[in-house]
Amino acid sequence: MLMTKAPIADPALLNMPAGARILGMRRIVSLVYAGHDVNPLWNELMQRVTVDPTAAAALLDMAIILQTLGRSDEARQILKSAVQMRRDYCVVHGNGTGPRLVAFVTEGDFMANTPLDFLLAGSDCVLWLHYVDLETSMLTDLPKHDVAFMAIGESTENAPLLAHMQTLLAKFDGPVMNRNPGLIARLTRDGVSAMLANEPSILSPFTHRVSHADLMAVAMGVKRLDDCAPGLNYPLVVRPISTHAGNGMERITDSVELVTFLKAQPAPELYVAPFIDFRGSDGYYNKQRIVFINGKAFASHMALSDHWIVHYLSAGMEQSAAKRAVEQAWMENFDQDFALRHKESFAALCRHIPLDYFGIDCAELPDGRLLVFELDVAMVVHDMDDPIVYPYKQAAMRKLFDGFVDAIRQRAAAALEKAS
Repeated sequence: MLMTKAPIADPALLNMPAGARILGMRRIVSLVYAGHDVNPLWNELMQRVTVDPTAAAALLDMAIILQTLGRSDEARQILKSAVQMRRDYCVVHGNGTGPRLVAFVTEGDFMANTPLDFLLAGSDCVLWLHYVDLETSMLTDLPKHDVAFMAIGESTENAPLLAHMQTLLAKFDGPVMNRNPGLIARLTRDGVSAMLANEPSILSPFTHRVSHADLMAVAMGVKRLDDCAPGLNYPLVVRPISTHAGNGMERITDSVELVTFLKAQPAPELYVAPFIDFRGSDGYYNKQRIVFINGKAFASHMALSDHWIVHYLSAGMEQSAAKRAVEQAWMENFDQDFALRHKESFAALCRHIPLDYFGIDCAELPDGRLLVFELDVAMVVHDMDDPIVYPYKQAAMRKLFDGFVDAIRQRAAAALEKAS
């Protein structure tokens, strides 16, 4: 049953501040993902808040429920209220006897921070979420932990906080995974394409930031496309800055389509990139999500779609045994096949992105290059898919999650050795 708490073996957790422990993202999102009714949980949390308006942990779990249901504005308001009351929240995995990780996080949606709660699934780790903002002056009075993790992801909204964290972490004495907020801030779409531009084994389409006004001038024939985005021609992919999951993204084949798009899209600045036809020999557009942990690549998922905007949930994977068979072969043979073929590309990625953890969305081009769509530290990685429909995923995700916990243990051991 969801609300049942695992026995706590770590004595430090017995002294946990009242109201610090939350169910967390993974447990709540898993309920909704599986189609369960969350009303009983919502009512229980609401009752706790009614009895005690300072029950910040209940508020934070309520914010997660609202975010999962797509009620983002309400979720943000409740989350803000919770964080104003307290900065530290604890998610206990298993019996709580494993490594203790404190994550520096910010208020936001599920793409604002590295999805650590999902990555710790099946472990005995203790995850502390420590909320920071531009008013945070020092990283002190943290919960007891073995390793810290800089979990704030790249976005326009997070850019000032990432710069602030660069300063704070320079003064912080202790092991921190992904201790490079300055690099994370540069993982914009145009930033990544520039980093990887000279890697022969990788195609990361050069991406331009262009104002809405300049693009409208191009669409109306007042300016040339080459003046705003040198070297680009139709067809284009255009999308607003700081969007994910294809939100607001369109393929534009001529000026007429560009006018129509811009009239419906109010964003003041947009990304413009060439459209790359990445269909495979089977006729499908396929996209893989791969996670890098301490430089090692792990398979997360593969989706095959008739549409060039590839989303796992809309690609028809659940309805197609043939598509799932392709994904199964890709995941089960990943180390001996895909990772081996793209060894050079993976090495190049890790040279440019020296982080303990990051993910990419990519595809394999007919000429053998790796087409990189996006690179980020906050991509959602999970094991929530139905094990009856996707039995092959459990082993692959267990391998990924174990790799992440091993990385935490290694960092903690290295810190102890250094201190001794």
